[in-house]
Amino acid sequence: MELIVNGERYQLEVDPERLLLFVLRNELDLTGAKYGCGEQQCGACTVLVDGMPQRSCVMPVGRVAGREITTIEGLADGDRLHPVQQAFLEHDAMQCGYCTPGMILESVALLRKNPSPRPAQIKEALEGHVCRCGVYNRIVAAVEMATQTITSDAKQHGHS
Repeated sequence: MELIVNGERYQLEVDPERLLLFVLRNELDLTGAKYGCGEQQCGACTVLVDGMPQRSCVMPVGRVAGREITTIEGLADGDRLHPVQQAFLEHDAMQCGYCTPGMILESVALLRKNPSPRPAQIKEALEGHVCRCGVYNRIVAAVEMATQTITSDAKQHGHS
């Protein structure tokens, strides 16, 4: 089957029922998505499929063949971090980092859908993500900062 991950095409011979998380981690060496609970409850395994957040720990790889998959490794533009990634760094919105890839990808999807979310909307979008270190306030602040950066960038490039 063909997987399109971070803009690259991969031909893989894998059982279509195998879970996407393990194909990403073991076959493609993309280890950003983490195994947390295995029951789509913690968000550590979140990736984007056609731009929508999906829990890769329960997603059979056969269901995403030929669809655009984005992992945390594919979010930056070369050496330039995505504004959400940069904001997480600037706000120290991570400690152990285990939840961070899922939090960032969920936030990216939120900002694509709603470029100016209120804090309550950010919290609602991230509700299904568990941060065992408890840096939720810094995560919300980082997403708010990224919102401002993305809005500012859009205005500079003539997109409103």
